[in-house]
Amino acid sequence: MTDDARLHSQERLGTKRTPLPRLQLFILLLIQFAEPITAMVIYPFVVQFVRDTGITGGDESKTGFYAGLLESAFFLAESLTVFQFGRLSDIYGRRPVLLLAPIGLCVSMLGFGLSRSFWTLLVFRCTQGAFNGNIGVSKTAMNEISDSTNAADVFSYIPLMWSVGVTLSPFIGGVFANPATKWPDTLGKISLLRYRPYFLPCAIAGFIAFLSFVFAFLGLKETLPSAMARQRKKKSGGETEPLLAETQTETDPEGSETLVDLRGLLTGPVRIALINHGCLSFTDMCWGALLPLVYATPIGMGGLGLKPYDIGLIMGLCGITNAILQSLVGGRVIRYFGPRRVFTASFVAFMITFAAFPVMTWLAARAGRVDGAVIFVLCVQLASSTMLYFAYSCVMLFTMDAAPNKASVGSVTGLAQMVGTSLRSIAPSFASSLFSLSVKNNIAGGYFVYFVLIMVTLGAIRCTLLLPRKMRSETVG
Repeated sequence: MTDDARLHSQERLGTKRTPLPRLQLFILLLIQFAEPITAMVIYPFVVQFVRDTGITGGDESKTGFYAGLLESAFFLAESLTVFQFGRLSDIYGRRPVLLLAPIGLCVSMLGFGLSRSFWTLLVFRCTQGAFNGNIGVSKTAMNEISDSTNAADVFSYIPLMWSVGVTLSPFIGGVFANPATKWPDTLGKISLLRYRPYFLPCAIAGFIAFLSFVFAFLGLKETLPSAMARQRKKKSGGETEPLLAETQTETDPEGSETLVDLRGLLTGPVRIALINHGCLSFTDMCWGALLPLVYATPIGMGGLGLKPYDIGLIMGLCGITNAILQSLVGGRVIRYFGPRRVFTASFVAFMITFAAFPVMTWLAARAGRVDGAVIFVLCVQLASSTMLYFAYSCVMLFTMDAAPNKASVGSVTGLAQMVGTSLRSIAPSFASSLFSLSVKNNIAGGYFVYFVLIMVTLGAIRCTLLLPRKMRSETVG
């Protein structure tokens, strides 16, 4: 860091920060918390649920296909609706959209748990994904309740909620599935739970979504400037035209900014932000797919041969620890070094995590077990993954800063979420298939997958250099 840059950073650190709007932030985080809960609560029992529907006809080879179809449908539906939710929020306001989605999630989770046929499951799974398209709107609202002094702190809480949700949702699904069998003297007396063995975990996930609706209905404030202006006019009796007429003109009540069409949204800065968001989503999901796969694969087949308990313990502790660290110091780190430096450093960390895989598997193969050398490299890999959590806060700051105007922030955020969700849906298959191909055919000694992902990461680092050194909105200086 140059002397000027260090001085600038110190000046930023010395700036008095606006206090966090804690209630509004809590409500928005609770709404986001519903996404991982509803997305992953089915994972522990979805395979058995598919078998119970009879869609496979007793052919176990088809079970994985249909279970994978349910899981993929969620993210596909989310990617198709997230931009539309963002666009609607730019027209009608953030609050209506953020109230609608949790109710939809609650109903669709109840429907999923009550289903008996596979195709009904598929419909409700798509509905769950569609209503999770509001995730971009909640992040847009987070941007609007913050300012240049505390935005990095606000976004640093997102990984914490996601990690808690990812950790808690499989627990709910595993513990509360088949409750009549586990607790015959209590829950077993309820006929609904006897004939619908997967209803209870779905109902719990639905209740969490409904709880977020209740909190939002009672306490969430509107943050879209044009919608706030309309509310002020209504209170003062100055509004004479219906809302529909206003939205048709695509101009906010004060006429200062207009909504732009899709072509107008895709400006140079927006395209750069979307590319970087896509690179982050893809590499992160590749890393997430490879980690349990490599850890669980036997040593003789290019893995570490760890037990499921050990893998779950490592992933759970690492996720929670990193998320807590992010929420405590994430904003401070981003403010000091700047979002571009931190974002670029995150992809350097990706390179280290990918490069650690072949080193660990080679050491394990040489020793025939997971010895101290392997554990040391494993610790280096997991320590490097700490930087990955900072990246999402940075990329959201860049994305919202790139919006053509304030009236289109929701649409741009929706585009970013659509790109990210689409790439997240294909990354696990890409990484796991490439891993199998590399090991099975001994391509580059079985390490071909890691070389490919390191090259992808190098390309991502090049894309980070296209990001502006200084944000237009001075979000973090």
